[in-house]
Formats: sequence, C-alpha cells, structure tokens
Amino acid sequence: QFCDDTTVDKKRAIKEAEETIDVLKADIQKYTSDAAELSKEIAGHDADIATWTGDKKAAAKIREIEKADYNTMHKDYSESIDALLRAVAVLKKQAHDRPQAASLAQLKGMPLIPDEAKKAIDLFLMQSAQEPTGLEVSAPEAAGYEFRSHGIIEMLEKIHDKFVD
Repeated sequence: QFCDDTTVDKKRAIKEAEETIDVLKADIQKYTSDAAELSKEIAGHDADIATWTGDKKAAAKIREIEKADYNTMHKDYSESIDALLRAVAVLKKQAHDRPQAASLAQLKGMPLIPDEAKKAIDLFLMQSAQEPTGLEVSAPEAAGYEFRSHGIIEMLEKIHDKFVD
C-alpha cells in the first residue's frame, strides 16, 4: 500500500512538474521572441540615434559656416558704416567755397610751377589785394572753388541710414 501511495504521489508530482516544464518552455519561447523583437527595435533606435547624431553634427557645421558668414558680413557692414560716417564728416568739413586768391596762393607754393608763373601769380594777387578807387569798381570776385557736393553728402547719409536699418 505504501508503494502504491508513493507511486501515485510521484506520478502526480511528475505530471505537475511536466506541466510546469511545459509552461516554463512556453515562457522561454515567448521571452526569446520578445527579446528578438526588442533587439530589432533597439537596432532601429540605434540607427535613429546615429542619424540624429549625424544631423546634429551637420547642423552644427552649417551653423558655424553661417556664423562665419554673418561675422564677415557684419564686419563688412560695420566698416562700410564707419567709412560712410568718415566720408560724410570729411565732406561736411570741406563744405565751403574757397576764394580765388587762396587757390592761387596754393598754386604758387607747388614745386612744379615755373618761377615765371609764380611771379605772375604774385603780381596778380598784389593787384587784386589793392582796393579799387573811384570808378574802378569791378564785378565781385568769383570763388576759386564752389562746393557742390551737397547731393553726395545727402546720398551718403541715405546709404548710411539703409546700412543701419
């Protein structure tokens, strides 16, 4: 009787163990298939990460190039604005008419002018320096140089305003 009871218990235990083994084998197969599927997903994510990393590096290079272009353009514009301001200042400083006598005096001081021409200029300047008397009144003296660059100054100021905008 003991053997029969033990045999029945052992058969039942073997049957339960076989059922447990079957359940565990099914779980192993399921987990193996899940692992394979997740491995594929991980490979896809790795590919995405590699693509995004490449895109990030490419975008960083593009930003560096664009920054260099911007810096070059900004430097050029800054230099242009500075040059415009200096040009306007120089032209405004020169914005006056010059008398004829002063222009001739400048000519007299040049080394390329022959001595006879310098003497003639001196005589002319001495004559024009004397005040006319009586009926010797003449027309007013013409300017040696009349400043006519007001339009250029206005144009340079407009260009400056466009650069600043």
